[in-house]
Amino acid sequence: MGRLDDRVAIVTGGAKGIGRHYSRALAAEGARVVIADVADGEGLAREIAREHGVDVASAVTDVSDEAAVKAVVTRTIDRFGKIDILVNNAALFAVLHEEACTDIDGALWDQVMAVNLRGAFFMVKHVVPHMKARQYGKIINIGSGTAYRGVPMLLHYVTSKGGIVAFTRALSRELGAYGIRVNTLAPGFTMSDSVVEQNPEHVRKAQPRALAGRAIAHSGGDHRRGGGAELR
Repeated sequence: MGRLDDRVAIVTGGAKGIGRHYSRALAAEGARVVIADVADGEGLAREIAREHGVDVASAVTDVSDEAAVKAVVTRTIDRFGKIDILVNNAALFAVLHEEACTDIDGALWDQVMAVNLRGAFFMVKHVVPHMKARQYGKIINIGSGTAYRGVPMLLHYVTSKGGIVAFTRALSRELGAYGIRVNTLAPGFTMSDSVVEQNPEHVRKAQPRALAGRAIAHSGGDHRRGGGAELR
């Protein structure tokens, strides 16, 4: 018996990076999972289903597009009949390069906010009515340690993750009366294949800073042993 037997979870950005591990961990505890990602997660869904003996679905979804969000929520309800857990993990990060605030293009700023903040809002907007109807739900918004440390040269990304903190605090006050719990996770410096492959220059610059800032100094070994998480 898993802790999440009979629960249904949607994981945005759940096909790769840190989201892939969230999807797998939820299924390992017995949850039925919908992987919603701009990347095709069908192969991963089949793999997880075989490993853990649970029903796992995938849907190519752009969370910044409200119609796409409505479609994946409807598909989840049609297939599983309910939504117990929402993990708002989808975020634009791996392709971002460090640059001064004065050099960030306005269109890129808007794109980061559209995925990282508006996407979480759209998911909540369309999932919450189903949670309210059952007086139960868990919403986990994935933030970032960068929002607390004030990491420079990534103003768009750090600002979006600071917004997630405020988003969670306000949302938790609004939804608590309906039995819906809302929390933020703020991963620190971890690496995924997507970040390493798409943005090695940022890894090269950011990794030494992150290690130097730790309370317990790194003493060797594999930085990646924590799994394929995003460089948050």
